[in-house]
Amino acid sequence: MAHILLTEDDDSVRVFVKRALELDGHSVDTAGDGGEALEILADPAAAYDLLVSDIMMPVLDGIALALAVARDRPELPILLMTGYADQRERAHGLDQLVEDVLPKPFTLAEIRRAVGDAMRNGRARRDGDSRRLAG
Repeated sequence: MAHILLTEDDDSVRVFVKRALELDGHSVDTAGDGGEALEILADPAAAYDLLVSDIMMPVLDGIALALAVARDRPELPILLMTGYADQRERAHGLDQLVEDVLPKPFTLAEIRRAVGDAMRNGRARRDGDSRRLAG
């Protein structure tokens, strides 16, 4: 299964999402905010298949995190989560960078489905990019 970095400042949401993804066999590391996530991702040995991040966080929000990750690790698919409609709209300006924006609150089934979709879409995009580069 996938190795996922989950970035969420709310402890209860972070625990819920981590457990939900581990039910599907994923390995999940966590960060409490975008700054911590960037520190984790700065390690060249840190290999992740997906970044799942809240948008509204202290230190560095999820949109700034997504922009940095897209610049530094363009192969890494990104799934954003938010409970704020205005942040969801703001994130949709990043359609080329993120797989989806999942509205909160969400159910166990919804987060598991969104992660599966993000993984498939991200893999398809990477495979498509690889074929274009090879051709």
